Amino acid sequence: MRKWGLALALAITGPLSACVETRQYADLQFTPPQGDYKLLVLRPDVTVGSLTTGGMTEPRADWTEQARTNIIAALRAQQAGRGGDVLVLDRRNQLPGVRDQEVAEVERLFFGVLQSIVLHKYLGDYLPTKRGKGLDWTLGEDAIRLGQKTGYDYALFLHAEDQVASTGRIALGVIGLAGCFVGFCQPTVGGANQLDYAGLVDLKTGEVVWFNVVTAGSQIPGIKFGELRTPEGAAQMVERLLGRMKPGAAVRRAQGVR
Repeated sequence: MRKWGLALALAITGPLSACVETRQYADLQFTPPQGDYKLLVLRPDVTVGSLTTGGMTEPRADWTEQARTNIIAALRAQQAGRGGDVLVLDRRNQLPGVRDQEVAEVERLFFGVLQSIVLHKYLGDYLPTKRGKGLDWTLGEDAIRLGQKTGYDYALFLHAEDQVASTGRIALGVIGLAGCFVGFCQPTVGGANQLDYAGLVDLKTGEVVWFNVVTAGSQIPGIKFGELRTPEGAAQMVERLLGRMKPGAAVRRAQGVR
């Protein structure tokens, strides 16, 4: 379901480039949480794989677990300075009075809604009824019940996909770049891509009030943009994704901000 991510990253990232792009949407009346708010961060959905010489991505369980640990630590550090009461889950059974199956169901709902958000906001298949409304999606009663049972105001969902170019892939890319000097240029075989997205749900209404996608890609062999296997790379990703939440369009207009 989420393999649209790497395709989207490849489409956004041009040849011979190394770039990071972000694109976020918010409910028209959304104001980023501040002050005495309660935020529940669901267990991050993470996949890290090795980009082989042949261009296939082989998932690596050890890299994935290492990356998830780094991301959770980065989330806790990043949110600690924002003044809210934040709980970052590393397991689904950490909420008193809430079964892990209930948490899993809310996660499934979010990733189902995600497909619609991506289709209509990022891939250009606009719905006439959604035009001009910012975000207009909801997780419904299940999300509201989660808020009632836990007392949290918001739930944050986060997904990250990371490719790490293998030695063979980098070597192939170097050969491709070298060929540019003799008239046979294949530079795009050496790069890797990263896709990260996050969604914020208001647990009082069940509505998705904010959503952001960050893509990072390099078509030059060996160039890196923050590996999730390292604490520094995970912290960089979390800051890119969550560091600058924009208010909704109506709030920005009221503030005189574009």
